[in-house]
Amino acid sequence: MPSNAGTTRLVIVESPAKAKTISGYLGPGYVVEASFGHVRDLPRNAADVPAKYKGEPWARLGVDVDNGFHALYVVSADRKQQISKLVKLSKEVDEIFLATDEDREGEAIAWHLVETLKPKVPVKRMVFHEITKPAIQAAVANPREIDRDLVDAQEARRILDRLYGYEVSPVLWKKVMPKLSAGRVQSVATRIVVERERQRMAFRTAEYWDILATLAVANAGEGPRAFNATLVALNGDRIATGKDFEPTTGKVKPGAGVVHLDEGGARGLAARLEGRPFTVTRVEEKPYRRRPYAPFITSTLQQEAARKLRLSSQQTMRTAQRLYENGYITYMRTDSVNLSETAISAARRQIVELYGERSVPPEPRRYTGKVKNAQEAHEAIRPAGDNFRTPGEVAKELSAEEFKLYELIWRRTIASQMTDAVGSSVSVRIRAVSTSQEEADFGATGKTITDPGFLRAYVESSDDENAEAEDAERRLPTLVKDQPLTADELAAQGHHTQPPSRYTEASLVKALEELGIGRPSTYASIMQTIQDRGYVTKRGQAMIPTFLAFAVIGLMERHYPRLIDYDFTATMENELDEIAGGDHAAVDFLTAFYFGSSNGAGDQDIARSGGLKKLVTENLSDIDARSVNSIPLFTDDDGREVVVRVGRYGPYLQRELPGGEQPAPAATGDGEEGGAQGDRAPIPEGLAPDELTPEKVHELFLGGSGERKLGDDPATGEPIVLKSGRFGPYVSSGERKSSLLRSQTPDSLTLEQALKLLSLPRLVGVAPDGVEVFANNGRYGPYVKRGEEFRSLESEEQMFTVSLDEALALLAAPKARGRRAAAPPLREMGVDPLTEKPLVIKDGRFGPYVTDGEFNASLRRGQTPEALSIEEASEMLAEKRAKGPAPKKKAAAKKAPAKKAPAKKATATKKTAAASKSTAAKKTTTAKATTTAAKKTPAKKAAPRKATTSTD
Repeated sequence: MPSNAGTTRLVIVESPAKAKTISGYLGPGYVVEASFGHVRDLPRNAADVPAKYKGEPWARLGVDVDNGFHALYVVSADRKQQISKLVKLSKEVDEIFLATDEDREGEAIAWHLVETLKPKVPVKRMVFHEITKPAIQAAVANPREIDRDLVDAQEARRILDRLYGYEVSPVLWKKVMPKLSAGRVQSVATRIVVERERQRMAFRTAEYWDILATLAVANAGEGPRAFNATLVALNGDRIATGKDFEPTTGKVKPGAGVVHLDEGGARGLAARLEGRPFTVTRVEEKPYRRRPYAPFITSTLQQEAARKLRLSSQQTMRTAQRLYENGYITYMRTDSVNLSETAISAARRQIVELYGERSVPPEPRRYTGKVKNAQEAHEAIRPAGDNFRTPGEVAKELSAEEFKLYELIWRRTIASQMTDAVGSSVSVRIRAVSTSQEEADFGATGKTITDPGFLRAYVESSDDENAEAEDAERRLPTLVKDQPLTADELAAQGHHTQPPSRYTEASLVKALEELGIGRPSTYASIMQTIQDRGYVTKRGQAMIPTFLAFAVIGLMERHYPRLIDYDFTATMENELDEIAGGDHAAVDFLTAFYFGSSNGAGDQDIARSGGLKKLVTENLSDIDARSVNSIPLFTDDDGREVVVRVGRYGPYLQRELPGGEQPAPAATGDGEEGGAQGDRAPIPEGLAPDELTPEKVHELFLGGSGERKLGDDPATGEPIVLKSGRFGPYVSSGERKSSLLRSQTPDSLTLEQALKLLSLPRLVGVAPDGVEVFANNGRYGPYVKRGEEFRSLESEEQMFTVSLDEALALLAAPKARGRRAAAPPLREMGVDPLTEKPLVIKDGRFGPYVTDGEFNASLRRGQTPEALSIEEASEMLAEKRAKGPAPKKKAAAKKAPAKKAPAKKATATKKTAAASKSTAAKKTTTAKATTTAAKKTPAKKAAPRKATTSTD
């Protein structure tokens, strides 16, 4: 694109990939450079605070709360070199265009660039929601000024989160554990996950039965001859289903007015209905119509990518970022479902080409978002350009993950402009009278789709994996009232109520969105943060809270309930939206939140209580650390209260009599927190809170904390003790330890079995060459060993019975690749839903792992080859692919001199780095000289650019 004669323009974007794409659409008069994201931020720690401000009382926060909440900004150490480059370029051009993203974060980056570069030439803001040539040229031709309202909203959010985190986190350090963190949104997200786990812990299952009848139609015309119907009523009273039971008791809800059938009742009724006539009593047919789904916004894209592609929120956003920066899709952080007129036209044209004119409705579809105050980019996520490229047209240009995500976005966009899916649904009631004159009503439903409409292009998935797909049909025979039927089979069926499903990243994002918490730019980081902080772990797709999360949320609920209240957090988001719209002042908002206010600004409960600062400091002495670190489970049969304590070295179980009286301890272990030892047992890693049932707790206490003595070793006289450690139960005597075998349980272990375990490794004998042969149990099962040679045994019992001749025969057998004979895969899993490559589980040197032939992922603790699902395997391999191939280790040069000059004095040029590969990475720097120089400049010595609010 030609610029004005003699005019040179500097265009600044966030990333090199974005810069490369945009530079291809601009002429020679443009220089496109990247800022590499945010160029400055609040100080991360005390070392980042410039010396000039270290003595200020607000230096810890990085915000001068007493003077208008002025923020102290420092340039990131790893951005200084790039900033120097941008400063130099800004002096060589006639005009600067800031082309950062069009949301609040992008607007703030643009403002920070102006504040940091301090250019002497005109600065303009160019915005676009897709990186295509027409869009970029239009943005250059129609620049605007920086939107200070958006900047103020982003800055207010950043300061708000700093105040919340820096004031509340120290409370957690003192009362729970050092180095913990609290966050305005992360703590609420953690609370949602914890509350769901509490529901699962309190859940009591219920059993209920019904009857499934296979009914046949005589002389059936079109449609199937037989169909299934379920018992729904008996003598006019409805048969109990899962929704009729109290989740915390497993009993039928009071006043439900239902018949609760048990196994005997269901089987007896089925027998009494055997051979009886069945008659259709009611047939209701209704038209079926399903409208298309709205185009993707950030949250729905993350949800569907998790359901269909098994991608985490972070993986989805990283992949979408690459698609956006390379010109394939529009901006991916948005909560608007709107499509531009250009996009609607492009979609309708493509629908006609691919599906025919009948698939396009007479009028274009326009969608209204459900998200309050949608404030990010003003268009939904869709394929970029005025003419959409089909997935087939871009397949060779994209990686597997990029292609899958692009196809998802393309299909959703196309489907949003297609016709409704139409058909009919039918509901049927059938009655039979038993030999005891009981009136049994059965029900069946059917659905027939006559025109799939948009379902040809896209079918949305559900968080419930057992839910029926929307394009599924259930065809029934043509039935009329009073039509006789015969029962081919009457089968009594048992069911159990299920606890509420754990949140996945997809369903948690959906919950946050419904509560009005978080915004498009924050969802992925929230998901990652609560995992990085140790509050949530993932088992496959399921998010499981740790007991640390229980302690933190318990403290917040008891002492700072408003700070993790859902309405409070949503209100904060709405106030930030008002600041972005210019309807509210950021200073008033922050003042009310931190110091309190009576003028109606900010959250009323916190403002009236004197603000965050007073709330945190005044309540600190009221918090009992032992109480908040204790999570009650239940009272056992002996009247002892069983609780989980969150200790310095991890969670553990403790039981005590009411009033705090401790049972007399047996063998002692390491005490924690300086309190009484009591009756304790460690909790094995990977055990979810809802899995601590009374039976499991009993098992853990049987082998817990050195409290069960099995007897004395006849040979040494030392006690033999059953213990429970991080990796399961084991026996110990003196310096000897041995894990229990897979076939053994702590409650049934005898002294004789323990002595056999402690005899391992067992000396089988001495080989003819004088080398000893041992049998032992290892990480991957039982084996025999002679020197450095190992061979697996077929069973654990063989460790105690294998003879020397048998062991030598095993050791003499060849093994493939220096290990053992080539073995078939442990399990063939099927095709990866993401890459369509076959997945298998193999047994490797460090245990079982899943592979697609290119990438490998070891099974995690608690996962087994038999139980691992295809979705879990796909997600594990996707994470491996996202990290890229492991860096190759460089072999050390053999002739490296023993005494070398210290690396601090070495000049780390490219040439010397290449010549000195033998020097340890810790002691030399192999980067370019300019990078080294940047790293050597300490942030704390940099001179401030702005006396009051910023520093370089």
